[in-house]
This record gives sequence, C-alpha cells and structure tokens, in this order.
Amino acid sequence: MKLSGKVAAITGAARGIGKACAKRFLDDGVKVVISDVDADGLAATAAELGRPDALRTVVGNVARRPDVDQLVATAVKEFGRLDIMVNNAGVARNQDILDITEQDFDEIIGINLKGAFFGVQAAAKQMIAQGGGGVIINMSSVNALLAIPALATYAMSKGGMKQLTSVAAVALAPHNIRVVAVGPGTILTDMVASSIYTSEDARKTVMSRTPAGRGGEPSEVASVVAFLASDDASYITGQTIYPDGGRLVLNYTVPVKEK
Repeated sequence: MKLSGKVAAITGAARGIGKACAKRFLDDGVKVVISDVDADGLAATAAELGRPDALRTVVGNVARRPDVDQLVATAVKEFGRLDIMVNNAGVARNQDILDITEQDFDEIIGINLKGAFFGVQAAAKQMIAQGGGGVIINMSSVNALLAIPALATYAMSKGGMKQLTSVAAVALAPHNIRVVAVGPGTILTDMVASSIYTSEDARKTVMSRTPAGRGGEPSEVASVVAFLASDDASYITGQTIYPDGGRLVLNYTVPVKEK
C-alpha cells in the first residue's frame, strides 16, 4: 500500500489500460477520479469497480481543455488534492498514409497528444499550487519508436508524446514533479482488437515479432504505472518504460525485395 492516501486522475478510463490503472490504484489505497468521453462505459466501469468512497467519474473529451481542467478540479473538490495524473486517453486508426484526411490527423493528434499536453499542464498547475510535488504519467507506445505505416497518425502522436514527457520532466523538476511515460507493446484491449488485430494473419504477424509469444494484459501495464507513481521510482523522470514482451529489442522487420 505504498500509494495509500494519494489522489489520482486517469483519462480514458472506461475500459482497457485506463480501467486497469483505476482498479490497481484503488487496490493500493488511492482515491481516484476517472474520465472518458464514453459516458455509458464510464458509468459501467464505476459500477464494476465499486468503491463509492474512493472513486468519482467525470465525462469529458481530453481534446478540449475545459474538460481536462474539470477532471483536475473534481479531484481537488472531492478529495482535496491531486498527486498522480495518468494521461491515458488514446485512439488509433489503421489506414494507408495516403488516405489520411485532415480530420483524421486532427482527431488522433488532438486526443493522443494535445489531450496529454492539456493533462500535463492542468495537473502541474494544481501540483505546484498545493505544494509537495507529484507524478504525471503519459501513456505512450512502442509506436513512438517503431515505424508502422498503417498506424501513421498514432505513431506520430506517440513520437510527440516522448518529447512531451522529456521536456515537461525538465521543466517541472524544480517543483518536485516527475513526468514519466509508459510505452506498452501489444496489449489485449478493444483498441488493439479494432486497429491492430484486424485479421488472424495480422495477429500472427504481431506475435511473430513479440518474443514473449503473447499479448500483454492491461493489468501488467497498470503494475508499471503503479510503480512509476510510487516513491520506489523517485529517481526516474523524463523516461519512457516499455512493457512490450520484448518487442523493441527484437525490432521490427519488413520484407526486402532486391532491386
């Protein structure tokens, strides 16, 4: 219970990794405010998790600054402060790079990168105002480093997330605020099912590049998040930790045609 008594806010928490993080934090004695654009999904998750004494919900779109500000304000109103911010909300779209429209680009970058930037700002302002420091955790991806053309907009947003984490860590270090990121590999979530596991062949391709031989569970990512939020990680800032089943060390390969 190393996090007992802390207060956390999590975006994109109606399902998947965000939901797993909320469960882990609650199990660790953290008071949690979860947010998502999906009101019904958010309500269902809150009902499943229970804990009305320690859990609140806020419906919102992270691409809109007032919604992110409202999430932080709710944490302060309900629980008195904010110690941990998890910028988890994200979307991916599998499409040919030549087919990406301006609307596609703006939507993915708006949620994945701009939304995280709003979260960093809102959380940092509150943490500075209340004193005592804090931890901001951004949900990145192995796609911050890998170049998979079918996930171009997603990869670009996560590449930006890497630098957001780095520059924010340096800027906020004088305030005793650590900024870190988690870059999962293929985790068994709804987003993976819709954008990556688009066929059995696609699944086999991913597994052929994953030394662990399986997809990860959301709870395994939540464990890394819990570690980074704790004082056990007190000397880690500006870094991205990759729970990826060995994907990055194997690297990504493509067929080569001799010319």
